[in-house]
Amino acid sequence: MDKIIIRGGRPLSGRIPISGAKNAALTLMPAAILTEEPLTLRNLPRLADIDTFSHLLNQHGVSLTLEGSRPEEFGRVMTLKASRITNTVAPYDIVRRMRASVLVLGPLLARCGEATVSLPGGCAIGTRPIDLHLKGLETLGARIELTQGYVKAIAPDGLKGGVVRFPFVSVGATENVLMAATLAHGETVIENAAREPEIVDLAHCLQAMGAEIDGIGTERLVVQGKTRLHGATYAVMADRIEAGSYACAAAITGGELELLGIQANTLGAVIEAFDQAGVAVTPTREGLKVARRNGELRGISVTTAPYPGFPTDMQAQFMAMLALADGASVLTETIFENRYMHVPELARMGADIQVRGRSAFVRGVPQLTGAPVMATDLRASMSLVLAGLAAQGETTVNRIYHLDRGYERLEEKLSAVGADIERVSAG
Repeated sequence: MDKIIIRGGRPLSGRIPISGAKNAALTLMPAAILTEEPLTLRNLPRLADIDTFSHLLNQHGVSLTLEGSRPEEFGRVMTLKASRITNTVAPYDIVRRMRASVLVLGPLLARCGEATVSLPGGCAIGTRPIDLHLKGLETLGARIELTQGYVKAIAPDGLKGGVVRFPFVSVGATENVLMAATLAHGETVIENAAREPEIVDLAHCLQAMGAEIDGIGTERLVVQGKTRLHGATYAVMADRIEAGSYACAAAITGGELELLGIQANTLGAVIEAFDQAGVAVTPTREGLKVARRNGELRGISVTTAPYPGFPTDMQAQFMAMLALADGASVLTETIFENRYMHVPELARMGADIQVRGRSAFVRGVPQLTGAPVMATDLRASMSLVLAGLAAQGETTVNRIYHLDRGYERLEEKLSAVGADIERVSAG
């Protein structure tokens, strides 16, 4: 099993290209099920999760072809064609590896009138039930049964439009219901819909495929169902979480980075938090420039919330950065109940962090020290890399398969801007 070794203490400087968004790509790929015609996705990141989802779609009968897949290139072009769905079962062996696999449920049900999907897996950051997905699809006429770890859904006469109101915001449920609604009979209204940029990206892709959707970017989506959608070519948006992570790398090392291809409007609450912490994020012709404003990081309070609030996927990275801030910080996690597993590992490196319930209290220390640490989930992995970049001495990050799920060629990008980082085989 590979591990990453970092010799820290080097300010980073240079330019980092931001890859296509993992969370957007994993939503756009199942949209291919909705049409018999080809869907071509550009700027698709090279990630383990993309490979896993490709295997899942392939076993449903979706053919996949790659262009521009030279090793030195970032991103790929993938064409997905679901001429005929040959299998409506998403098996446990694949779904357990990645929670996003549940997003085939709505498209399969809408296209084929049936779907059997294993209950999902993914990072161990909380229970994350899918009851809102199921209730939303039931509102559109699906009959659903849970049996032996699988969701069995049928709609033999097709899905029918209706009013789906979520009691609380759910990104995945919004995505599943939105895709299903594009092929439902009549009008579907989704109220209290999630507004994440990745959902906007999905809606725009569905529009390119012929879907009729109003209210994009708002909490009320109105979908006029169609009898069929057609193929399209669509570019995956830049990854705002990757961009935020590298912005933290600039800040924690006291360096300056230009992040290429990312737009400030997808990072609103994150940029506000950087500003409060003494980090300037400035638009450039090609992206965003990030550097500390006056030398020192400042302690701040951050609470995660659905978009446009501060994203839970940036909490761990900010915690690592704030471990070196002047003063105290409070991070409160409102989305997932088990997302502080990186705290003991950061403490091994000298961070002063106390967890009380949903909040983590961080007292800034003058210096972190390299140590062997173990990754527990995707974003926790990145927090340990960030700490290692700033720490004195050598840090070894184990179980980096988590990182490979969400960060395209991490070591290459960081090495190019001055980091002393390498991947080695542990075997």
